[in-house]
Amino acid sequence: MNTLTIAELVDRENHAWEELKELLDSGQNTYVYVPAKQEPGEDTLYRLQISTKSYLGAVAYETEGIVLDHGWITLLGAGGDSTSGSLTSWNGVSEQPWVDVLEGMMVVAYDAAGGFFGLDTGKYGRTGHIYYFAPDTLEWESTELAYSGFINWLANGDLEQFYQTFRWKGWQEDMSQLQTGQVFAYYPPLWTQDGGGESSSKAPISIMEAWKFALDGN
Repeated sequence: MNTLTIAELVDRENHAWEELKELLDSGQNTYVYVPAKQEPGEDTLYRLQISTKSYLGAVAYETEGIVLDHGWITLLGAGGDSTSGSLTSWNGVSEQPWVDVLEGMMVVAYDAAGGFFGLDTGKYGRTGHIYYFAPDTLEWESTELAYSGFINWLANGDLEQFYQTFRWKGWQEDMSQLQTGQVFAYYPPLWTQDGGGESSSKAPISIMEAWKFALDGN
């Protein structure tokens, strides 16, 4: 398979970023992002061999990452000071991979409850669907959404309902407890009978610690 150059991967005429940004701007859920620096953006595209014609390529090239829903979900991009890692460092294709890679799954986002979103690249038969590692079941569950549908869900989906059992009254204010690269640990844990958004106490832990549960649940 031929390796495409940056000039071939950055499609100026059919760049998906404007369409994606318009979707987020008109969506019901909050979002903020930091634009990617040129070199990391190009490097991410090149290593992943994806085009800016796709939503995934547009996020990788244009952003360090996108933080949605009052900070609850972090969508990975080219990486930088505003996010914890990048599409390349999380998936073993950077010069400095910093987590153990889950074969057949491309991590694209994580949330404040220690959940992870991954694109199936072989683990479940290359469905191209986004799977969610649910911290209450410790299993990967299919969303049946492609990446573009996942972006639409992040912009307009009922995230409050999706996370109903993980959240608690006043969670938005408590998000300030988390630094970049931290998520909440629940005590008792969400996968136990007594665990829950309202019933468990929470404390910040490293995203790396949360990732170990996803790997163990593989």
